[in-house]
Parts: sequence; C-alpha cells; structure tokens
Amino acid sequence: MNELLKQDAAALETLLEKVKQKGVQYLEQINERSTNAEQVPVIEGHLPATGVGAEATLYEFYRRFEPLMVAAGGPRYWGFVTGGATPAAIAGDWLTSIYDQNSFAVKGQGDISANIELETIQLLLDLLGLPGDFLGGFVTGATMSNFTCLAVARQWIGQQAGKDIAREGLHMPVPVLAATPHSSAIKSLSLLGIGSSQIIVVQTEEGNRESMQMADLEKKIEALQGQPFILVSSGGTVNTVDFDDFTAIAALKKKYHFWWHIDAAFGGFAACSDQYKQLLKGWEDADSITVDCHKWLNVPYESAVFLVKDRHRLLQVATFQNSNAPYLGDPLENFSFMNFLPENSRRLKALPAWFTLKAYGKNGYKYIVENCIALAQQLGNYIEVSPHFELLAPVRLNTVCFTLKNTATENDTAAFLQELNSTGKVFMTATVYKGKKGIRAAMVNWRSTAADVELVISLMEQLAAKR
Repeated sequence: MNELLKQDAAALETLLEKVKQKGVQYLEQINERSTNAEQVPVIEGHLPATGVGAEATLYEFYRRFEPLMVAAGGPRYWGFVTGGATPAAIAGDWLTSIYDQNSFAVKGQGDISANIELETIQLLLDLLGLPGDFLGGFVTGATMSNFTCLAVARQWIGQQAGKDIAREGLHMPVPVLAATPHSSAIKSLSLLGIGSSQIIVVQTEEGNRESMQMADLEKKIEALQGQPFILVSSGGTVNTVDFDDFTAIAALKKKYHFWWHIDAAFGGFAACSDQYKQLLKGWEDADSITVDCHKWLNVPYESAVFLVKDRHRLLQVATFQNSNAPYLGDPLENFSFMNFLPENSRRLKALPAWFTLKAYGKNGYKYIVENCIALAQQLGNYIEVSPHFELLAPVRLNTVCFTLKNTATENDTAAFLQELNSTGKVFMTATVYKGKKGIRAAMVNWRSTAADVELVISLMEQLAAKR
C-alpha cells in the first residue's frame, strides 16, 4: 500500500475529529461570517509527484481557502434561492460520504441505498400532500429535475405520433406552452433538442402578475388544432413566487391532450403551510413535477427530485434505459434508478433528505416555511412605506422583489446592491422584472430570524441615506 494512504488510514479518527472541530466552529460563527467574497484565491496548477498527506492538505485548505468561504448557508444569504442545511441533514450528508453507496438498484445489484431513496420519496410526497402514484428520484438540482421530466414528456409527444424519440432521434417539432418559465426549464428544452426558442408564449394575467392567463392559454391550445403539446407551468415564479391556476389547468387537461409539467422548485413547499397550500390546489393531477430539496427543504447541495406519474413508467424507461448493458438486467423486472433518470452513477443524495424529514417532521417544515414567509413580509412591509425603495411586485410568499426610488439611472440600483453586498452582512441578487432592474431577496433558510431582517433594514437605511 502507498505509505501516505497507509498513514492516513491509521490516523483517520484524528483527521475527522479535526474536520469536525473546524466545521462546528464555522457553523457556530456562521451568523458573523461574511456573505460576500471580496478576494479570490490564487490558482496553483502544479501537482507534485509525492503528496503531503491528508493532515497537511487540510491545513493548506484552512490557510488558503477557508477564510474566503462565505456564509452561503447563513441566515442573511438571500441571493438566488439558497437554503441552509439543517443539523440532521448535515449528519445525513456526512454518512452519505462515509458509506459511499452508488444508489441505483433496489434488489439484486449490490446495496440497498435505492430502498432508502424510495422511502424518502414517499416521505416527501406525504409532506407535500401529493398522492402516492408519483414515481420519484433524486437528481442534482432543479435543472436536472426539469430535464428528466421534460425528457419523459418528449417521449410522450413522440408516442402520440408513433415515434420512439429516444431511439430514433427528434425529427419533429414539439410544441411547448409556457408563460414565465424558469431558465432551467428553457435550458432543458435546449439540451433535449426541442429548442429553447420554441416556446409558444402564453400571456400573463393583467396587473402585477407572472401567472398565465387561462383564456389565452386555451386560445393557444385551440390554435394547435388537437396537436399534442407540453405545458410548462409555474409553482412559484422566480421573481415574485406567482402560481399558475392549477385547478383551471386540471380542468383543461380533461378537455385537451397534453403533458402537464409543473416547475415547483421551491414554491411546492407552500404545501407545508395550512395557510398557503391552496396555492397548489390541483397540482396532484400533473404528469410531472420538479421540487428542489437544497432550497426550502434545507439539505446540502446538490439535491432535487423529479416526480413523474407512475402510469408513464414505460415511457420513462424507454427514455433512460441502459439498453446496451445486459449485465444490469431487465429494467422493468429489476427496478433500477439508472433506467429512470439521466445519471448512472449517483451518491446517496436521498440520505440527508431522509434524515431531515424524519428529524423535524411536518410541524418542523411548517415552521420553516411559515417563518420564512413572515420574514419576507417583514422586509416587504418596510419597503412598502420606505422613502428610498419600492416594491416591484407584491410579496406573495418568500421572495421580495424591489428597486430604488427616484434614481437618476437604473445603474444606481445595481450600484446600491453592490455596496450592500460588499458589507458582507447580507447577500441579495440583481434581477429584471417587467423590464425594470431590481433586487431580489429570497428567504428559505431555517436559521433566519426577525432580528436578521431588522439588521438588514438598518443597513439599507444607512446606505440609502448616503446616496
């Protein structure tokens, strides 16, 4: 055995103890850790012939990189839609690395990690109030979840025309209707060969809305003259967390022939709240749903699930099966996730989700969701009466979309955001809403409190008063 490997194996307990101590220290101080990296490390490209061992490498990491790590999992990191990681999810993630399973087969192909994944999907369906007739699995994020769902939708479109697109290739147009699709859904259409520019745009509702107008949707459907199509609807748009009318879409699905996909990457967790779950009424009738776990479920990156109705199982296998790998067995006789999603090799992504779902249950996630919504409303209420800022849209759930008032140019908003983020006390992201530059704050972290919002409000007041 290599001498360094031998030494590190013998000292593994000491090594992991040092990692644990530093990790706990980081988490205990995460509220004070900067949310913005002002410096970048120098890239070194020379790899020596002889390594230095794990402990020396750990010291180098803490010397060069650790001080620059931002509090992405902290209570005031409101950029993108970045969740933290609950204590239970961290424990599950550590165990995922320790056991190092390739999560693909339920039986007859090695480990039992896929069984944990199937159980986790059932727990998640129960949390979200969805029926058990969805087949689900874990992928890296909303992009791959959208990709997986839309790949099966593409296969369904081909089936309607007597084509096996997975085998024969895409030699036909695929109509896609959407109003305010997320960029990851558009990227998925590009990757699938459908084409990112092929969306038939449905008008949004009047007023300050991003949801699709049902009358215009039906008008666009009728224009297709019975041609099967894919409908991409929103379970929480990225700027204003607006929801399409799922009850109305479910009624249209009884009347017309289409594949209904819902991108509910983070908005789907509104189902955890008795007060807000009506936003998702009717979503159980969709053919496929995207839900992102490293957002509001608060598990470490990379984690999302696809949910596809089990009645489409044959189409899903036709899309993703390893047909030229006889050693893997019959994809229908022996269930294997590698025949239901893009990746063959996967770590046990379900374990952190299983841990946090079991640890905190429905009441725990009800608290997390409703607390984040209350914090977004707290920030929104301040902006609504502020002389310095204005809301670009109502605060519907957990995201606040706003801009500066009375600016000389739109670049003033971008300059203010840069100044705000440079404090290292909070991180928000720039956006554009209905052609106007703005700022977006998304609350999905279990650590966030009203005191964090007050701190940020005070900071915004100070910076705005100087302008």
